[in-house]
Amino acid sequence: MCGIIGYIGHQEAFPIIIKGLKRLEYRGYDSAGVSIGRHDELNIIKTKGKVDNLEDISNKKNTSGKIGIGHTRWATHGEPNKKNAHPHCSGNGEFAIIHNGIIENYDSIKKALTIKGHEFKSETDTEVLIHLIEEIKTQENVTLFESVRLALNEIVGAYAIIVMQKGSNEEFIAAKNGSPLVIGIGNGEYFIASDATPIVEYTRNVVYLEDGEIAKVNKSLELEIKTITNVSKTPYIHELELSLDAIEKGGYPHFMLKEINEQPKSVLNTLRGRIDPETKEIKLGGIFDYEQKIINASRIIIIACGTSWHAGLIGEYLFEDLTRIPVEVEYASEFRYRNPILRESDIVLAISQSGETADTLAALKLAKSKGVTVLGICNVVGSSIPRLTDAGIYTHAGPEIGVASTKAFTTQVSVLALISLLIAYKKGEINQITYRELIREIELIPEKISKVLKSSSKIAKIAKRFSSSSNFLYLGRSYNFPVALEGALKLKEISYIHAEGYPAAEMKHGPIALIDENMPIVVIATQRTNYEKIISNIQEVKSRGGKIIAIVTMGDTSVKEIADYCIEIPDSAEQFSPILANIPLQLLSYQIAVLRGCNVDQPRNLAKSVTVE
Repeated sequence: MCGIIGYIGHQEAFPIIIKGLKRLEYRGYDSAGVSIGRHDELNIIKTKGKVDNLEDISNKKNTSGKIGIGHTRWATHGEPNKKNAHPHCSGNGEFAIIHNGIIENYDSIKKALTIKGHEFKSETDTEVLIHLIEEIKTQENVTLFESVRLALNEIVGAYAIIVMQKGSNEEFIAAKNGSPLVIGIGNGEYFIASDATPIVEYTRNVVYLEDGEIAKVNKSLELEIKTITNVSKTPYIHELELSLDAIEKGGYPHFMLKEINEQPKSVLNTLRGRIDPETKEIKLGGIFDYEQKIINASRIIIIACGTSWHAGLIGEYLFEDLTRIPVEVEYASEFRYRNPILRESDIVLAISQSGETADTLAALKLAKSKGVTVLGICNVVGSSIPRLTDAGIYTHAGPEIGVASTKAFTTQVSVLALISLLIAYKKGEINQITYRELIREIELIPEKISKVLKSSSKIAKIAKRFSSSSNFLYLGRSYNFPVALEGALKLKEISYIHAEGYPAAEMKHGPIALIDENMPIVVIATQRTNYEKIISNIQEVKSRGGKIIAIVTMGDTSVKEIADYCIEIPDSAEQFSPILANIPLQLLSYQIAVLRGCNVDQPRNLAKSVTVE
């Protein structure tokens, strides 16, 4: 989950690398470092903490040079400190490396290298890899490119790496397997990074390295790519659709708040072009060739992690309710390790904001190996999941920089709603009247989100009342049970308050023992299915002194009589209420985290794109 960046060309490398690291800091912020090539030396500067710390230290040093690499870390092997920060050097000081991923067999390699006299300064798997590259280069007397290629044939695990050599100031070597890496092509210069956010300012022409590929990046030559089995590949140049404005805060104090407020636009962009304005028919070009396969599916298996898993749970309600196709929702991290039963008539649907989630990618590869059709829902164009799946749909949410996912969730649910509506209609499970009514309802969602966002000041007052609480309970039923899970996750992620989401009826089977006058209970109590039952659950909480924060439909009177606080959302079809109900929970978590002085965009121990297992 670390962020890596490299530059080679005619400009000073350090300012480009520092700016890029700041844009990549959502991928990790435990420590940071750079290596700048100048004359016959590698100038390495690194420190514990954030990129700002690195910049402060670097201001007192000579950072000139036209080639360099940089890294911002999310710790895996070894605690976050200067010793374990990247870049790491070979034993002879000739080579430096930055790495995103995990080398699974590092320990056995380390033992073998130790016997040969190698001494290690850090606790990381990455230092082992650069020592292995050094050993191979010394023993085989081959180029750095060939040394890296041979070393990677000995490696088990995931990696995106950049390796540079002392005195070789016109090229470095890059490679990837299971972790993302994109190369930007400029005029006599190259940019390379974990994703496109540091690159878009300089070029829109990029090459996405595929798994098992290694690149020689030389500022005076054409890009050379081979597989680690020594097969030459022709680079395919993509044009970035990302804009620079989209990755700036735009006047907001935090990316998270900006992204919460972008949801009317992001959901509109998700729907745009997928609902014919005249015929009101849903058209999903990304899965057009697989519509019949989905209609005939014996089962849909949704695989995802974190917030995307919660979106998948709502997808389960949507698909089973509308299409009558059985659905299972699996944590990707568990799916691949429990020997799942997969049949050719199944559809595996992966959901991921980044398209690089390691567990989800591994689960997809397992499904493909069993001959199952794999589809994807993803936000990042050109990422690994869209390239691996048979077909899929982009959410078009725009860049999401805040670690806690917001607009990705609502756009994922919007895509799931579109797919389930289309398949239900074509399968004959809903008639044309219902189909058109639900399409009209979903088209109104962006406008209704805008109305919910106007409750921000009221939510801020509620947040102030409960910002010192140590526990929260979130309750929901039916479509809104996953919203309770997601609301609790958001609060945990950014405010560090313990919170749990439960089906409201399950409260009586254990969690009710926790309720007292100090326990805030957030209840999603919209006026649709199970409304009377949710009121009964609220009464059960109230009688035990719990403080109730209710998400209610505009105009509600019954819940208002018993709840301590109410936040209103517009009425909508039950299938789309999770999108609206989730918005105030995002705002509540954000406001509480700000009041507690938490780093909202970069919560402790978390990173945005989980590219390690």
